[in-house]
Amino acid sequence: MKRYFLEREQWFDYPLSTVFDFFSRAENLGRITPAWVHFRIRSPLPIPMAVGTRIDYTIRLAGIPMRWRTRVSAWEPETRFVDLQEYGPYARWVHTHRFEKHEGGVLMRDHVEYALPAGPLGKVAHVLVVRAALQAIFDHRFLCVREILARENPR
Repeated sequence: MKRYFLEREQWFDYPLSTVFDFFSRAENLGRITPAWVHFRIRSPLPIPMAVGTRIDYTIRLAGIPMRWRTRVSAWEPETRFVDLQEYGPYARWVHTHRFEKHEGGVLMRDHVEYALPAGPLGKVAHVLVVRAALQAIFDHRFLCVREILARENPR
């Protein structure tokens, strides 16, 4: 199984508690995911986050609805958390979010390790669609998070 990686980092001029709180609230996922993904949380909100928390979603890719469940496998408040796919569109999905104080603000790092099903077809799909789609999703998140934090935490 071919594994792929996506890494992003973003600096925020806010206290660590504010940034971590934003990313640790599952309901914010829908606010920062592009509309074309048709992302919807199916689990009752609010979702208390801890090791073992499971979150059910639906997404729509290329017009095809898909169910997705992730589980929080690591939870270290104001330091990091990890969500991994229990079932969904990927053969493997492990998303690590790290937070650290940096230059008077917070540096947040995303590290996603993922693999696609369908062997050689999955590799072709990665080149043709998946890699660019994931990059677009994380680019969108980058902009949305900055805007939302500024709006909800005026200086």
